[in-house]
Formats: sequence, C-alpha cells, structure tokens
Amino acid sequence: MKGDNTWKRLFGYTSHFRGMTITAVICAIISVIASLIGPLLIGRAVDHMVGPGDVDFAGILRLLLILAAVYIVGSFFGWLLTYYTNRIAYKTVYDMRRELFDKLNVLPLKFHDNHPQGDSISRFVNDMDAVSDGLLQGFSTLLTGIVTIAGAIGLMLYISPVMTVVVLLSAPATFFVARFITTRSQKLFREQAKILGGLNGYVEEIIGGQKVVQAYHYEDRSFARFSERNNELYQTGVKSQFYGSLANPTTRLVNNITFSVIAMIGSALVIGGHFSVGDLSSFLIYSNLFAKPFNEITGVITQLQSATASAQRIFAILDLPAETPDAAGAHVMGTSHGTITFDKVSFAYDPGRPLIKNFSLEVKPGTRVAIVGQTGAGKTTLVNLLMRFYDVDSGTIKIDGIDINKITRDSLRRNFGMVLQDTWLFGGSIRDNIAYGKPEATEEEVVVAAKAANAHSFIKRLPEGYATKISGSGDNLSQGQKQLLTIARVMLVDPPMLILDEATSSIDTLTEIRIQKAFLAMISGRTSFVIAHRLSTIRESDLILYMKDGDIVESGTHEGLLESGGHYARLYNSQFATV
Repeated sequence: MKGDNTWKRLFGYTSHFRGMTITAVICAIISVIASLIGPLLIGRAVDHMVGPGDVDFAGILRLLLILAAVYIVGSFFGWLLTYYTNRIAYKTVYDMRRELFDKLNVLPLKFHDNHPQGDSISRFVNDMDAVSDGLLQGFSTLLTGIVTIAGAIGLMLYISPVMTVVVLLSAPATFFVARFITTRSQKLFREQAKILGGLNGYVEEIIGGQKVVQAYHYEDRSFARFSERNNELYQTGVKSQFYGSLANPTTRLVNNITFSVIAMIGSALVIGGHFSVGDLSSFLIYSNLFAKPFNEITGVITQLQSATASAQRIFAILDLPAETPDAAGAHVMGTSHGTITFDKVSFAYDPGRPLIKNFSLEVKPGTRVAIVGQTGAGKTTLVNLLMRFYDVDSGTIKIDGIDINKITRDSLRRNFGMVLQDTWLFGGSIRDNIAYGKPEATEEEVVVAAKAANAHSFIKRLPEGYATKISGSGDNLSQGQKQLLTIARVMLVDPPMLILDEATSSIDTLTEIRIQKAFLAMISGRTSFVIAHRLSTIRESDLILYMKDGDIVESGTHEGLLESGGHYARLYNSQFATV
C-alpha cells in the first residue's frame, strides 16, 4: 500500500503538465488501436489462403497494404508517446529537484547538523535518476497497458468467448505470482537505496578530509571501511536484482502455459468447424497482446521498485516539517539599535540533557561582548539562539525590546554579520564570494572591503586578481586566506551587529593584529559578540562572559576578571603564564 501511495503521489506531479499528459494518452490509444487492428487483418489474410491453387492474392495484397498503413500510423504515434512520456518524466523530476532543494533551504538547522551531507546529495542525484528511469518505464507501460488489455479482451470475446475465459483465468495467477515476488524484493530495494546514501556520505567525508587521512596513515583503514560498506551494497544489490528479476520469467511461464492450452483448445474448435484458422491466428496474437502489459511490467520491475524506494526517500525529506514559520503579522525589523536582552532563557539540543538554564543577560547598544569558556559550555549555542537557527525552549530573547520570535527571520538575520571558524566559499570568482551578501556592490566597494580585511594584497597576487576563479572548497587558497575573504564579505555588508566565532583562528599573529584594527573600526558603535579561545583577541572587550555548563559564572572586564582570580584568570594564565 505504501508503494501504491508513492506512485499515486508521483503521478500527481503530472497534473502540472495536463496538456502533454492528454496528448500522451491520445497517442497511446491510437498506437494501441493500430496494434489491435493488425492481428484482425492478419487473420483475414490467412483466411484468403484456402488451399493449394486457391489463394486470393489480390485480397491478400489489399490487406497487406492496409496493414502497412496501420503499422506506420501506430509506429508514428508510438514515437510521439515516447517523446511526451520522456518530457513528462524529466519535467516531473525537474520539479521534484526544485522542490527538494527549496525544502533543504527551509529545514531547521537541526536537520543539517544531524544528517550526513553525502546522503542528501545521493537523494539529489542517485535517487532522482532512479525515479526518472522508473517514470519513463511506468508512464508508457501504464498508458499502453490499460488500452491494450481492454481492447484485447473485447476482440477476444468477439472471436471466442470460451477461449477468452481461459485467458482471463490466467490473469489472477500472473498477478499473484508477481505480487508474491515484488512484496519481498521491495524491502531489499529500500535497503539498497539507504546503503547507497550512507556509502555516498562516507565517500564524501573521506574525500573531503584526504589531508587528514594521509597525515594519520588512515588510508588502509578507510579503504577497509569503504570495502565493508561497498560489499554490503553489493550483497543487497545482488539480492534485490535477483528476486526482482524472478518476476518476469515466472509470469512469462504462466503466460506460455496459457498460450499452449488455448492453442490446443482453439485447434479442436477449428477442426470442429466453430471458427476459421484465421480467427485462431488472430486470437492467439490477441492473447499475447493481453499478456504483454503484464510481461512488460514484470520485465522492468527492478527499475520500478528502485524508483519506488528512491521516491520514498525523497518524499521523506519533503514531508519533514520546515523551519517554524514567522508569526502572523511578524515585525519586519529595519536597522537595529543593538540592544539585546536574554531573559531566563533555557535550551537543550537533547531534551534529556539541558545545556542552557535560566540564562539572563542585557547588552547595551555598541557593547563588545566576549564569550569564553571550555568546549561545550554553550558559547556557540547562544549565537544559534540569537540568530534563530534554533528556538529557545523557554524564556525570551529581545532585540530593541522586541521578542525575536515576533520578528521575521529574514529581517533579523540581515541585522547580523557572521564570521565563523569554518569558512565557506562557493565555486566562482573572488569578487563574487566577497559580494555574496551584497551582489549589487560596485567593484570599488568590494576592493574597499578587501583592503579593510587585509585581503587586497594577496588577491592582487592571484593570476586574475578579483576575477580569479576558485573551487567550492577553495583548495587553491590557504585556510587563512579563505578566512580573510569571509571577513571581507561581512565588512562589505556592514551590518549593525556582529558575531565573530573564532574568526581569526586560522590567521597568523601578525595578520591577526592588523585584522584586529580593522575589526575595531568595524565594531565601533556596533553591538558585537566575540567567541574566542585565543584570549589575546578579547582583552579590549567591554564585557567578558565566562560560561560553564550553559551558565554565566563570571562577567566583567579583562582587568577586573584577572584581579578576581577566578575561572577566567586561570584560563588566561594558562595561555600567558611566565615560564
């Protein structure tokens, strides 16, 4: 039943192409009618050959000419049917890919944090290709099959109702044999698609971390794990293909037995004078045409089952709840003044393990807040909550006195500029990467931002300067250079509030000193949050928060916290203690 619902949903996409679908149906009807007329004409031609010396050649020639015209018309409309079913299938997959990509953009960050990227890519590529192949097979088989079965039954009843009953009795046997096999093999196809997605995720992970793999001599172990997963895919694939391929020969066996039975019965009826040899010839061809759709379905059952499993994986993503929509009448924030209030905020990624409990903090406009603490203390989580990548479990966060849950996400996030430890660049020019948040920026604005980020000098040394193309991973740049580009990106946007999460962790000390000057100029008059493990970068902050287990255990200025001799002082001295 689940598979039936999947195909019902897939065919629902064709409602967007109603004109092409109607045309395809008409082409299928004409093509099938032509194929059904042919056997009738062949039977009539056979009856024109009564015996030696008693052959109506003129009549046979006339029938052959009509038969040729019928088959030409049938072939033409069969070609049109293939053309339109191809267009419908590819347009359906085109719409599904767009819908899936759009869905991934509105899913909450929790999905991306907990879902392997390689598996998502596999749904875009492998699963979509499987659905496309299945639709190509399914459309043509369904459209021609229904008309063929109905027409063949009608013409067989016209020739011999008795033998028609024999043929119809074979249909349930064919159906139950195919059903028995497919219900057992469908589980294997679902497992195959799942394993393939996991394998893609592992390969993407290993390829992306090749430097670490080789540095730690992990090649043999990574290959062993790949071989294990690849073998698992092989075993499941062989089983699914084996069981799926049983359906076609099994149904053909049933149909061949039926064909033999009706041939013997028909021969007896011809001898008894109940109908002619030509009628028997026509009936035998119609019985084959009746069985043809069943054989075609079972012949492509592996593609159809693979498409069903892949479509279910795609729909599983499409059915996930999107990020909580903006509240009705949500406020569209203009340029913020930068007043931020955390009021008794509690949050947990895992409901059984609270991370932040009753957290309260008030940040005045233009304040530079530094957040320090051990790994896992909840520093980055505060940023995730502030940007509404995650929503608080209880309490409120307000900006300029307005609850952020009552502000549209788009206008909220436009008021923040983020520079993260993990740099992200896309395939394109240096200029395009810097202007990612402001694509309409002039060349002069881009250069000014690059100079402010201390990136202009290395950009000019590149082969084509700002027009230099880089890969999505930026492998032709150093980690520090990539981070400078992300800093320039934020400087170009010039937001009223800033979030710097280990923004200078990949930059050498000399460059960091220069960047700090640029940051100080950019931060001036703006509310900013700086998360850093290198405490040298936060000494001039207006407020330093030391977090532990989701709570603020110390707060104050750099000098005040050193004098108190608490957690911050111990952390600072561990980095700068005199040897």
